[in-house]
Amino acid sequence: MPFKPVRKAVLPVAGLGTRVLPATKVMPKEMLPVFDRPAIHYVVDEARAAGIEHFVFVTGRNKAAIEDYFDSAFELEATLEAKGKTALLNELRGDLPAPGACSFVRQQAPLGLGHAVWCARDIVGDEPFAVLLPDMLMRSPVPFLAAMNRAYETAGGNVIAVEEVPMDKVSSYGIIAPGATKGDLIEMRGMVEKPAVKDAPSNLMISGRYILQPEIFDALEEQKPGAGGEIQLTDAMLKLMETSPFHAMRFEGQTLDTGSKTGYLRATVAYGLADPEHGAEVRQILETLLKG
Repeated sequence: MPFKPVRKAVLPVAGLGTRVLPATKVMPKEMLPVFDRPAIHYVVDEARAAGIEHFVFVTGRNKAAIEDYFDSAFELEATLEAKGKTALLNELRGDLPAPGACSFVRQQAPLGLGHAVWCARDIVGDEPFAVLLPDMLMRSPVPFLAAMNRAYETAGGNVIAVEEVPMDKVSSYGIIAPGATKGDLIEMRGMVEKPAVKDAPSNLMISGRYILQPEIFDALEEQKPGAGGEIQLTDAMLKLMETSPFHAMRFEGQTLDTGSKTGYLRATVAYGLADPEHGAEVRQILETLLKG
């Protein structure tokens, strides 16, 4: 019997973006442009490529710009049409989600990633779903959530993205305890949040993409605050692991963390260099700047 398809994605976008202040004082960090479009645009594109049909944005105060971005802009479209800028108009319209394909719910209080995911429970309902952390842009030849989804269709259960980090850096991340490897998937036997180097079960950190079963909401409902006094998604996953299989899938592309100033700069440069129209010019600008 086939597993239920993953049709919905949760995008937690309620964070304050304190690491990139003052830029985020009035603008959501997810809306900061990475080369030619907001960071959140890349994440939504990745989800679309995986077959996601409905996007659940978990928002907070001062995040209305995200909702506006994924809506029609009548005045702008009318102006472009009047000026005959058809290609640009078609590009804007092509980027829009289908009517009714986006939902927006408020987290209301910064109680952690687990709490943000729990806020989406009524919209997700009783079906598996994806979680994409919008700070993390994951570049690879094949959109990674699509690859995870194909693995899920074979294995079922829960699938978590992981990446290798230097062993001396494991205390900064959630680290998995790996079991047997079968194809692209690694059996997960446990998870440890920010372990000491000597206690780390591996150097595979939990990255920013998840496919989870809806039972995670029951675990989150009962979850007590953990690290930082917040409801941690990792703690709830550990609870769910007692009854539902978990597998990790190794990401070997390029992860760009837009949540810090230097990470944001790196992402902008990477996407600029990769742009088919402007990449050569971007490289020339950078070389000129480096020469002083």
